[in-house]
Amino acid sequence: MGSKLTSAKLDTFFRSFLDLDGFKGTDNSLNGIQVDNDGSEIGKIAFGTDAAMETFERAAAAGAGMLFVHHGLLWGSPSGGGAPLRVSGNHRRRIQFLLDHNICLYAVHLPLDQHPQYGNNAVLAGLLGLENIEPFGEHHGKKIGFKGNFPQPVTIDEAARKIAFEGIPALGIYPFGKEKNTSCAIMSGGAAKDGIQAIDEGADMYVTGEMSHMMYHTCLESKLNMIAGGHYSTEVWGVRAVMRHCAEELNVDVAFIDVPTGL
Repeated sequence: MGSKLTSAKLDTFFRSFLDLDGFKGTDNSLNGIQVDNDGSEIGKIAFGTDAAMETFERAAAAGAGMLFVHHGLLWGSPSGGGAPLRVSGNHRRRIQFLLDHNICLYAVHLPLDQHPQYGNNAVLAGLLGLENIEPFGEHHGKKIGFKGNFPQPVTIDEAARKIAFEGIPALGIYPFGKEKNTSCAIMSGGAAKDGIQAIDEGADMYVTGEMSHMMYHTCLESKLNMIAGGHYSTEVWGVRAVMRHCAEELNVDVAFIDVPTGL
């Protein structure tokens, strides 16, 4: 890509392996460059899960010229869909901070969940040691999760320990099914409702970020073991995998900005 890394060149690099264009019209996130810098060279890239002021401040303190996140600033609306956010209040202050510190904000939502090597769900599948991995979890016509088989049966507690980020316990462990599990489906983040797809596909266990009150009895009655690993803790993996890829391929300085929410 040449010696000088700019936001435009990095955008080309990320698009070379993340399917940003394939999710137009199906992802509420504005994937790609959300707030650009002034075109100057980027010598360091920070990576974090969420576009929040604490993440921005720590990226600036680290000397980053770009911040790559999973959850960006620009969505259809705070609840998904509809009109974009007005540039006022906290939203304005966040954007102003990025402009004042000349930081390019780059966001990748569902294309990062879906990626078969660097995505949140693929990394979780690797941590669990799954074999015979296949796409799972249809979302607007695209499967963004993965499912597979354990080489040896595992308990739900063993599986939860395998995916615990920094040893942080899962938000919830729901042992509603078999003691020993041979298959697992994965959809990171806020995908409790997709447990229905795991049930329909005969998975012993379902791993996601959050449990839903409305799904509790469905999982219980269907004897589906479920791990709610935490929205944050199931979605740090993709940005960290992309960070390592950038460091190896671009020979650029990188930094991981860890801002856990406990949720």
